[in-house]
Amino acid sequence: MSRIGKQSIELQGATATFANGTLTVKGAKGELKRDFPADYEITISDKDVTIVPKGDKGQMSSFWGTYASHISNMITGVTKGFDKKLQIEGIGYKGEVKGNTLVFALGFSHPVTIEIPEGLKTTIEKSIITVSGIDKDAVGAFAAKLRDNKKPEPYKGKGIRYEGEVIAMKQGKKSV
Repeated sequence: MSRIGKQSIELQGATATFANGTLTVKGAKGELKRDFPADYEITISDKDVTIVPKGDKGQMSSFWGTYASHISNMITGVTKGFDKKLQIEGIGYKGEVKGNTLVFALGFSHPVTIEIPEGLKTTIEKSIITVSGIDKDAVGAFAAKLRDNKKPEPYKGKGIRYEGEVIAMKQGKKSV
């Protein structure tokens, strides 16, 4: 039995509809849709949403809490939104937004350009990159893609890291 799945999910001012296995959540920031398997029954009342598995199969109960978290994230996304902050660290490392692309100077012999996905907003102020949007999965995946371009190295800490991320620093060579 799932502790998260048993709890009802508050709508927080959003509206939800469920038809043909697709849950649609609308809020002030936009609209999100997600397909759910037919093995789950989703009930929508005036103020909350509940999800219950039909039957008692092992795999159904193991995904119960996961699907409840997906619904909760959809509601939070359309009402408040999500954002991730990354930090560029290093001399000469910088980035800028040009239209629908990000252009980075990360110590390579060429500039690194990355296309910003539709539905996400990205800003760069000084050395802080902010990725925001209503879909938690898309925000996290794009932030991870940005970080993968130049992961922080353990000797000087140069690279792109999540804000607040602690890098385990290594000691360099010792002179005799």
